[in-house]
Amino acid sequence: MAELRMFADQEPPPVAATADVDRVRRKLAAFLAEIRGVGAHGLPAERRRLIETVVPQMTRWLPEEEAERTRQAFGQALSA
Repeated sequence: MAELRMFADQEPPPVAATADVDRVRRKLAAFLAEIRGVGAHGLPAERRRLIETVVPQMTRWLPEEEAERTRQAFGQALSA
């Protein structure tokens, strides 16, 4: 317990979250290919909800213009 008191006045370092942007792009491309391959209506409801939830979150890691284009592409694919 003495060790805990020794560091009691120090704040833990902040956790920095980063993502591999190339991996994000590959995953988004795979989702988009999946939708285009089976059609928006061919996706099981659970899978569609997952994609609709995850894609906007994943695009946050992209540059803003690319993120907007990606969201538009998904919107078009899901409405087709």
